[in-house]
Amino acid sequence: MLFKYLTIITLTFTFSAYSQKQNNIWCFGDSTGIDFNNLISPTPFSSSLDTRGSCVSIADTNGQLLFYANTVAASGVNTTKVWDRNNFPMVNGDGIIGEGWYNELLILPFPNDEKKYYLFSLGVLGPYGLYYSVIDISLNGGLGKVIQKNVQLQTYQAWDAMAAIRHANGRDWWLITKDYDNSLGNKTFHVNLVTPYGIHDSVQSIGGIEYGGLGNMSFSKDGNRFLFTSYNGLIEVMDFDRCNGQFSNPLVILNANNFPHISGSAFSPNGNLVYISTSNGNSYLVQFDLLTLSRDTISTIINPFEAGGGLRLAPNDKIYWACAWTNGINFNYPYQDTMYHTENMNLSVINDPDVVGTGCNFSLYSFNLGGKRTYWGLPNNPDYSLGPVAGSACDSLFNSVGQISEREFALTIYPNPFEERISLFTENTNNKIEISIINKLGQQVYHGLLRSNTHEINLSFLTPGAYVLICKTSLGEIHRQIVKLK
Repeated sequence: MLFKYLTIITLTFTFSAYSQKQNNIWCFGDSTGIDFNNLISPTPFSSSLDTRGSCVSIADTNGQLLFYANTVAASGVNTTKVWDRNNFPMVNGDGIIGEGWYNELLILPFPNDEKKYYLFSLGVLGPYGLYYSVIDISLNGGLGKVIQKNVQLQTYQAWDAMAAIRHANGRDWWLITKDYDNSLGNKTFHVNLVTPYGIHDSVQSIGGIEYGGLGNMSFSKDGNRFLFTSYNGLIEVMDFDRCNGQFSNPLVILNANNFPHISGSAFSPNGNLVYISTSNGNSYLVQFDLLTLSRDTISTIINPFEAGGGLRLAPNDKIYWACAWTNGINFNYPYQDTMYHTENMNLSVINDPDVVGTGCNFSLYSFNLGGKRTYWGLPNNPDYSLGPVAGSACDSLFNSVGQISEREFALTIYPNPFEERISLFTENTNNKIEISIINKLGQQVYHGLLRSNTHEINLSFLTPGAYVLICKTSLGEIHRQIVKLK
């Protein structure tokens, strides 16, 4: 028994969908785009959006654009628009939650359904909460259609900050948002687990106390570290467990007024360096070394006023910096026809971001956008190419002998992760259904029978961590990972 389940737990599951190319198309700014399919020489192209901030895009596994979306800095709370691959409005793709901030949107593929995608959006000042809309890319001749719109998951007032990382099992996703609560200083992160069986929210209070509502979130390339920065000057890094979604070991690098107006942040590819951009009058690009806790100012922009915008690590392992042009008097969105300048017609590039100090090879305004213009925002795209953690105890997506398909026997487990109890739901109770739970050592810690369509199990006695739930029927077995939080 022990050898059997140790073998199951350490199996590695491989998805053909893990591709280096789903993040290869960026759409942002004033009708701007970049094609990264040639990593050595990315090329600009024209898109249909016009946004100063929030934007997202996704390609297929071959690097061909599927769709993109953006918010509009205008009066109203449902300004998000979705565009198809031909740069036309997607069917039913307007009127989606979004207010024209900077990190309100994020696209995630449906786990186990290659035709559908979630478009998550945040209610920052308007109707509060976390929302999703659903795009079915197989409809309308492959151009896609929004089939669900503005489904509210949570009602809390959200920070303008959102990030996602793939679960260690290689199928599910962790979606991170932050609760806006300035009464005592906010430390609340929402960790949403996106699975084929639903979206499950958990809350963690961790890190530095911070007031505000504007911020940036990003994960290191390996997914093991999380970076949060606030507009008001907080810079913190935490460890992240892709198995159970737990943050730990928060490190506040800086929480001071001498770095106000943080507009962008990003990890270097190796995760040892953090880059911060600011836009408080003069704009600064600063590098923090996480190994020595030292810092270097890489670049200073005096003109134009408040130029510095978002930072993003690109598929070619370079970091791109967006800067907007403004005269410091007139609001620059939308740009007037005369507002074509070096600062907004190019991106700046950190060519060797793993190198400490000026060796990072920063090049100001070096990537030309082909006659198009950028504002402060860059696409808030997760790393779609990150796969499972090989040999992980929480990789429950096994191909073991005797397993049956979801069509033969559908099983839903909720909540997962859980704290004390889980509920099992199934439509099939015609057969004897035996439930076992196995820990990471291969030991059986629970055994029972499922006697109805809904069955609750009290697992408060278990220690926090990942387990395998095995559902045995006369048809075969289903194996699922469950995670106890505390």
